[in-house]
Amino acid sequence: MYNIRVYNNIASEGLARLPSDRYAAPSGHEAPDGILLRSQDLHSLEIPQSVQVVARAGAGVNNIPVDALAERGVPVLNAPGANANAVKEAVVAGMLLAARNILPAWEHLRGLDLPVGQFHKAVESQKKQFAGQELAGRVMGVAGLGAVGVEVANAAVALGMNVFGYDPALALDRAWELSAQVGKGRSLEQVFAGADFASIHVPLMDSTRGLVSGNLIRSMRKGGVLLNFARGGVVDLKAAVEALDSGWLSAYVCDFPEPGLLRHPKAILLPHLGASTSEAEVNCAVAAAENLRAYLEDGNVRGSVNFPVIDLPRRDGYRLTIANSNVPWIVANISALLAEENLNIEDMMNMSRGKLAYTMLDLNDQAPERVIRRLGAMEGILRVRDLGRSDNPRRFEEGL
Repeated sequence: MYNIRVYNNIASEGLARLPSDRYAAPSGHEAPDGILLRSQDLHSLEIPQSVQVVARAGAGVNNIPVDALAERGVPVLNAPGANANAVKEAVVAGMLLAARNILPAWEHLRGLDLPVGQFHKAVESQKKQFAGQELAGRVMGVAGLGAVGVEVANAAVALGMNVFGYDPALALDRAWELSAQVGKGRSLEQVFAGADFASIHVPLMDSTRGLVSGNLIRSMRKGGVLLNFARGGVVDLKAAVEALDSGWLSAYVCDFPEPGLLRHPKAILLPHLGASTSEAEVNCAVAAAENLRAYLEDGNVRGSVNFPVIDLPRRDGYRLTIANSNVPWIVANISALLAEENLNIEDMMNMSRGKLAYTMLDLNDQAPERVIRRLGAMEGILRVRDLGRSDNPRRFEEGL
């Protein structure tokens, strides 16, 4: 039985993917094997050493100590793409709100306290002040072509916009999904330059904090619209306010409101609604639960932000998984130790990501506990998991 500590309200459709004969999902279990969450801040909590995996029912992982868990050999999984359609629709809504001056027009009408005859005359005579622009033919820059960015770029193409996108690490799967009509920018500066609309879809990390600077904003066409449905910190807030005040930006549409922008007449602020649909919540919960289960039962890593993605179908062998430092000699040492113990490797996959590597091995026989302990004691090994055979699962860990 795997014990899963559940935080927040995870959609029941997701929890249903964890069979009750193999999983218990109490919220306060003292020694959980995994954590399933949405918005709970794990930075302020002590994460038990028993935890083997953390899965978030969403995309952003700012609420999780990703690097610290990687050092413990614990993958952090998210649900990339599960909420992409919801966020895409929110971005398109934001573009339309800004382009057609819908919110100022609505507020204006709400303030017209006139008799019926005068009301209609006032509506017709004053509507010119809210004249907007059509999206078709406008230039759209998309920064970040992950699951959401690709959806946004494709939607902008469908709206008749001239779209340019940039992502220095564009995944092959995303490249296949991207419309051929999306121009491939060679830099962030190139994508922003001359854009009427610019939409940001990058994760918040040290390298992206304040990524959208004053210089980038000023490279847009005057009167442009900046859309931020990624994270608040990726935009230099001071630079955005200055651009709004000067008229260089006609609107800043942001899903991460800051008090300093709340009363700004050109800021369209939303309370983090991008992925807040019933469909997205279900999709994210299902994806997170399935990813968590794939790791706990078979060692496969899907949708991880700190581990290499790796998926090795189960055969008849006895499976070991090893998280280790990404140095040249470790795989050779693992192979030598197994050979010394007369254990043959029937299938193997090794992938790396930055300073971390992950190895999956299917052996011809069950590895004795002394072998697991020897592997766990090797220099550079972070965590060893013995999963047994698929028809005879085993749970034994070492190297914590």
